[in-house]
Amino acid sequence: MAFALSNMQVESSAFEAHGAIPTRHTGEGDDLSPPLSWRDAPEGTKGYAIVCHDPDAPLVQHGSYGFVHWLLYNLPGSTTSLGEGSSDGTRGKNDFGKVGYAGPMPPEGHGVHHYYFWVLALDKPTDLPEGLGLGELLKQLEPHLLGMNRLIGTYQRG
Repeated sequence: MAFALSNMQVESSAFEAHGAIPTRHTGEGDDLSPPLSWRDAPEGTKGYAIVCHDPDAPLVQHGSYGFVHWLLYNLPGSTTSLGEGSSDGTRGKNDFGKVGYAGPMPPEGHGVHHYYFWVLALDKPTDLPEGLGLGELLKQLEPHLLGMNRLIGTYQRG
């Protein structure tokens, strides 16, 4: 299946859909990943991955627009939530060049940015190495993608 939205629902107890992401989950705050939960995964889901991407970032890298803030994978199919600052799963490399979560930090004066917290449902568990970038991760996951959906949050530097 291609990268198409499914009926899966993604939520956070920290912010509403299209609402402001609290400062504690940003680069200006404690830089903790927000709590996430999801339900109604496609039938046959055996694993998950998380991608947080800011398409409003004024960058073109690796042939695509935006900025990757978080890659998390190797989550078992029994996982339906992540707590704040979760250490579950395996961390990929964000566009800051670091492994793990790096919260919203748009350029000053750049206005409101939108942050897409994607949950990808997979037809098999994965055992991928730490530190993959977005391109390599998607190359590995795409053949196993059953469906995906996202929670969108916003942030603007003060």
